[in-house]
Amino acid sequence: MTATELTHESLFDQGMARLAELLGPSWQLTPRTDGKNARPGGDALVNVHAEGEGSYGQLLVDVKLAGVSPRTVKEVLLAKLDLLRQLNHYTTLLVITPWLSRQSQKLLRSHGISYLDLMGNVSLRVPRPAIVIHTEGAARAPQDMPRQSPSRTTLAGPKAGRLVRLLTDVRPPYRAGELARASGLSLGYVSRLLDTLEDQLLIRRDGRVITSVDWPDLLRARAEKETLLRKGSYSGLLAPNGIAALIRRIRELPASRLADVAVTGTHAAHTVAPLSAGGQFMLYVSPRVDEDDLADDLGLLPVHENADTLLLTARDPSVLARTRLVGQVPHVALSQTALDCLAGPGRMPAEGEAVIEYMKGHQDHWQISGIHDLPVHPRN
Repeated sequence: MTATELTHESLFDQGMARLAELLGPSWQLTPRTDGKNARPGGDALVNVHAEGEGSYGQLLVDVKLAGVSPRTVKEVLLAKLDLLRQLNHYTTLLVITPWLSRQSQKLLRSHGISYLDLMGNVSLRVPRPAIVIHTEGAARAPQDMPRQSPSRTTLAGPKAGRLVRLLTDVRPPYRAGELARASGLSLGYVSRLLDTLEDQLLIRRDGRVITSVDWPDLLRARAEKETLLRKGSYSGLLAPNGIAALIRRIRELPASRLADVAVTGTHAAHTVAPLSAGGQFMLYVSPRVDEDDLADDLGLLPVHENADTLLLTARDPSVLARTRLVGQVPHVALSQTALDCLAGPGRMPAEGEAVIEYMKGHQDHWQISGIHDLPVHPRN
């Protein structure tokens, strides 16, 4: 059954089956109302009992078919939790949903709300009898997950990445119209995505003015929608004389060529957050550049395996916007470095987090003071 085929009843049943599996055969889950009563806006009470124990715990299960946004946590679930604690201190509020973002998981845990999603993310704390379960599953939503609104604009795609970069790189306040002009995106699209970000508590507005941006969580939320090394988005090559020699050859490119390339990934992260050395050398290339000619200029050889250099196609001009020079070699902006690492394989997400930590401590060094200090459009 896919996410779009789920019903509240089937989601409740799958959640209970997953919880029973985690607890083991010595525990019993007894719904006081069957799964058919788990409906939009409705709850189910479930008793939790261990063999040989005289006491039992109680779960108030809230089934959320369309997922749980941070705003839902703040405006709906916290009110329910407050009422629940007034009525019965020993009943645990448990949210069951197809998938939860890392941001929503963190917010739920901080307020003592348990959760379970079908992608393996579980956090359950029952005070009596004592139960503590925590597992981490998929960080990205299934593509067929139902949304709260079919027309809701998400953080997926190149246009969203452009706006995320702008919101991160430029200090507020600003309005939707100013963001649209600076990004080259339509006002309608910008307004819809800002509504989504406000729902996720990633931005705050006073009327029509954006007054604050939670850019670290914004970068993380965007990275959950992306995969850096998508099939067909890069080519693997070998630098026969080593990466140090490759960097020298990049530095020697004509200025017109330098404007169309930028280092990203581990090597870019290492300049501000040296967690570890090594890793594949990743170089963004503008779509207007012939990659074969560039590879020849840089002395790179095509290989089928064991590539030490990856040429990545920049999907949007914003990827190469606001680059920085490191040793006379263009590197992507720190916000792009963090995004790419967070969306990358292996140890790269940890490197992305290290870049974010650096950015937090040096915000005045990389963040632009105001929207009017930007050119009208990103570099093409």
